[in-house]
Amino acid sequence: MTDVVETPTRSGPARWHLDRPPGTPRAILALGHGAGGGVDAGDLKVVASVLPRAGVVVARFEQPWRVAGRRVAPPGPQLDAAWSEAVNALRAAFRGGLPILLGGRSAGARVACRTSAALGAAGVVALAFPLHPPGRPDRSRVDELPALPVLVVQGDRDAFGSSGEVRAATAGVSGLTTIRIPDADHALRVSRRGPLTQAEADEIVGLSVQRWALACVRGNLPRAPRR
Repeated sequence: MTDVVETPTRSGPARWHLDRPPGTPRAILALGHGAGGGVDAGDLKVVASVLPRAGVVVARFEQPWRVAGRRVAPPGPQLDAAWSEAVNALRAAFRGGLPILLGGRSAGARVACRTSAALGAAGVVALAFPLHPPGRPDRSRVDELPALPVLVVQGDRDAFGSSGEVRAATAGVSGLTTIRIPDADHALRVSRRGPLTQAEADEIVGLSVQRWALACVRGNLPRAPRR
């Protein structure tokens, strides 16, 4: 069962959607939503359904602009500030010094990447990382990927940067793992005539994040400077 907890920020009220493990948690994964959708995005829901069974609290963050019913996201610095306030409050709510992983999908992944070092994250999960604006591969955002263990889950047909583009842009980078979802678009949705069913694609997403997150929490992933 998902618990919804309101958390104040200087940009207005935000919400955490918490999915907890049945026993004592071993880590927290905080996930932000994209600019065009909310916490009910398919990939976020998949991760929230899988990781609690492995002892990880999944906390999906609903930005203040979404809570207020606005349709357009504010500038990046405002998103980063609201997220950072809420993540600090989330950590304080879970006593015992649990390791925290940050992440999100699309714009939410960018927010997590930009704030991960300052927030003391153990690693970052980037679902459908928007490597560049559609049709503008010259405007790469690869420099936003932090010098931490990073998992990028990317579709072959992502207009914001395909899995192949992400692999090429990060070739030779230690500490970064890319999971390819065949035939998937920016929403990590596959076509009906593709090699995978949606259920199979979702399983890859969920299990890949679970395995990576547990390895990260155990300290089994390398940490190396990006450049």
